[in-house]
Amino acid sequence: MMKFILSTIFLVLSINVSHAQQSDRRIVSIGGALTETIYAIGHGASLVGSDTTSYFPPAAARLPKTGYQRALSVEGVLSLKPDLIIATEDAGPPSVIKQIASTGVQIRHFKSAKSIKETRENILALGQTLDAMTAATDLVESFDASLARLKAATSKQTTRPRVLFIMNHGSSTPMATGSKTSAHSIVEIAGGINVAAAYAGYKPISPEAVVKFAPEVILITSRTLKQIGGKDALFKLPGLALTPAAKSKNVIDMDGLLLLGFGPRSAAAALELNERLNAHD
Repeated sequence: MMKFILSTIFLVLSINVSHAQQSDRRIVSIGGALTETIYAIGHGASLVGSDTTSYFPPAAARLPKTGYQRALSVEGVLSLKPDLIIATEDAGPPSVIKQIASTGVQIRHFKSAKSIKETRENILALGQTLDAMTAATDLVESFDASLARLKAATSKQTTRPRVLFIMNHGSSTPMATGSKTSAHSIVEIAGGINVAAAYAGYKPISPEAVVKFAPEVILITSRTLKQIGGKDALFKLPGLALTPAAKSKNVIDMDGLLLLGFGPRSAAAALELNERLNAHD
């Protein structure tokens, strides 16, 4: 009996120590979707810093920043005294990551998700890394429930709206987003057609190409739309004024991390996009 009691006490103490070690962790997260997921599975309190793409939830925006995820500095990251760095595969530059790793700080790399499948994989992988599998599994179940609602919505569509996603803008030439991008994935998932799918990645397009694409909807991040000067200024960009989207003033702007991040809100974001794409049917 005494042996059983001692074993039980040891087990409880071990669990408490484990929880204490988890709460004492100092984590720096590089990548907005990863940071968002860490909060969503209940480990936001362990974060001591993040990159500038990490601004949701609001608590993430208040964390000390390491700079942009592709332009990190050794000093900026190490000044936060992390014992674990959670980063996307895009984090860099490589020389900086190599230097940080040489100090003995643990770095865990995750995919820069561009699909629903990769998003689910990242959630579960983070759950495993942070010993939060129950929370991660619950989050995936909620994620899948949104996907089920999206599937039901897209199955009722009789047409698929033609969408041109503009990632950013130059002085005169719009930049279209082609295949192999987050924007292409989210448009297709949401029941739209990416009119620039023949392109790979991001590519400036001529006014003639814009007219030929004949988009019915212009999709853009809220930040880019603001930088351009609003909807009226958007349709003054070469070619856009002659599109069906211009004639109906059909512009959808959404938060960049929500729309393109492929984090835990991506299924809900795709559902919202689907509703807005079909609002004029």
